Amino acid sequence: MSDIDQFLPQKPGPSLVVQLGILAVLTVGAIGMGWLSGGYLKAESTPVEQAEAEAPKAHAPAKDAAAEQGPASEAAGTLVQLPAITANLAAPDTMWIRLEVSLVLDAPQSADLAERVHQDLLAYVRTLRIHQVQGASAFRHLKTDLDERAAIRSDGHVKEVLIRTLLFE
Repeated sequence: MSDIDQFLPQKPGPSLVVQLGILAVLTVGAIGMGWLSGGYLKAESTPVEQAEAEAPKAHAPAKDAAAEQGPASEAAGTLVQLPAITANLAAPDTMWIRLEVSLVLDAPQSADLAERVHQDLLAYVRTLRIHQVQGASAFRHLKTDLDERAAIRSDGHVKEVLIRTLLFE
C-alpha cells in the first residue's frame, strides 16, 4: 500500500439501518399507491360477479323479458342502422374514410331523425384530419364526439352511437 492511500480518509457509506429504513419507506409507499390505484380502478369497473349475474338476462328470449316487464321494456332501446358514411378527410384530402354506425334510441323515432343524424355525422367526418383519429385515445374522442353530435341533433333521443366499421384508405 502506498503512503498516500494511508492518509486519505475513508468515506463511510450509509449505515445498514438507514438503508433498511429507506427500503421500508419505499416499500410501504409502493404498497399504498398500489392499493389506491386498485381501489380507483375497481370503482370504475363492474364486478365480475355482477356481470355474470346479468349475462343470463341478456341472453334470455325477448318475449319472456317483455312479458315480465311489460310493454315499456319493448321501447326501452331501439337500434337503428344508418347507411355507410364514405367521405374524404379534410387532411390529407387523398385519404378516404368509411364509417358504418348504428344508433341506440330511447324510443322508436321517425326515419327523418335518423336521416338528420346521418347527414350531421357525414358533415362532421368530412372535417376530420388523420391525426384526430390515430390511436386508441383518438378513437375514444371520435366516439365521444359522434355521441354528442347525435344527441344534440336528435334532441336527446339518441343515447349512443355504435361504431360497427371504421376503415381508412
